[in-house]
Amino acid sequence: MNESNGNSRGEDPRDAAIEWWLRRKNRAPTSCEQTEFEAWLAADTANRAAFDDISDMCGHLIDMDPAQSKGLVGVRTGRSRRLPAAALVAASVAFAVFFDDLSLFLRSDYRAGTGETKRITLEDGSRVELDSRSAIAVRYSAGERRLALLAGEAWFEVAPDRSRPFVVEAAGGSTTAQGTAFDVAVVDAQARVTVTQHRVSVASGGRKVIVDEGQQSAYATNGAVQPAEPANVERVTAWRRGRLMFEDRPLGEVIEALGRYHRGFVYFANPALRARRVTGIFGADDPLSALEEVEASLGLHAVNLTNYLILIYE
Repeated sequence: MNESNGNSRGEDPRDAAIEWWLRRKNRAPTSCEQTEFEAWLAADTANRAAFDDISDMCGHLIDMDPAQSKGLVGVRTGRSRRLPAAALVAASVAFAVFFDDLSLFLRSDYRAGTGETKRITLEDGSRVELDSRSAIAVRYSAGERRLALLAGEAWFEVAPDRSRPFVVEAAGGSTTAQGTAFDVAVVDAQARVTVTQHRVSVASGGRKVIVDEGQQSAYATNGAVQPAEPANVERVTAWRRGRLMFEDRPLGEVIEALGRYHRGFVYFANPALRARRVTGIFGADDPLSALEEVEASLGLHAVNLTNYLILIYE
């Protein structure tokens, strides 16, 4: 952060205050940063007032539930519009989710950052493709090849080894390969398994189902797995080709998928908006344009509260 965070260039002091609050919350400032921060406070009484207001609001958020905040987008062009204090409180709730990234980093062996995908070859020759903001932990042993999908989505192509089953854990359930390639995604507290070659066995909640090529199954976290049904494999795996395809999917799910490609968060002014249905094909390389298309098609509006959070409303 530099002098552009002051008021000399016309930036709303509340925007700079929230960015300063986030930066200082994330880690202790260096001596240079502390000097810059103190200079920014002293530059204008509005800066200190804004920072005090933001700090007071954030101090009341420890026990609040951030469940309405879902990963997505940050920077948009243009200045932020003024919004009521309640909206800034919502922004602070979303910021709390941001710090979960540290836990994911510490638990994972392989991860793909925001806006990138990654291809990995494991020690047994199996291949994994990670979607953006996705992570896995590898727990191979002499008798089993076990992995955990910690977040996001991944495609697995399994190297044959009858003596060591290949198992992927996700959302409290497990998928066991049977000479196969398959996609696993964790979306909105639900795991989805789609088979692109051969078959898998999916177990969760005390139930097990066989999912054949071209089929899909799903289960809520720790819930019973659903029966297999036909799947649009091209749509499910479009992310591997840089495209995101949705057919009559909830807006909340669409936002979460787009969120893997841009750091930040979206907050819904009305939680019921998450249930709106979306159909479309979007480029993964431009999530902001995709969001704008969704807004227009559903008759919604969006405004950025900071460089890290967008509010969606009717």
